[in-house]
Amino acid sequence: MPDGRTLTDVAREHTLEAVNCLVAMVADEKAPHAAKVSAATALLDRGWGRPRQDLGVDIKSDASVAKMLEEARRRAGG
Repeated sequence: MPDGRTLTDVAREHTLEAVNCLVAMVADEKAPHAAKVSAATALLDRGWGRPRQDLGVDIKSDASVAKMLEEARRRAGG
């Protein structure tokens, strides 16, 4: 930014205004349902954090990795 502030700084200066806007959207009876859900989700995510997601990663212990390597070496003849 020309004044030396970062975009992050500028955005953070408007946090209260943005949160108030989201709260108003959730409370607005005339707002489209999708907009209300989006605003509510944004508020919950920022206030409580996003739900944990399973990444589908299977972490092996050192012992199980060593066993798999030994089995691979045995099959390879080495």
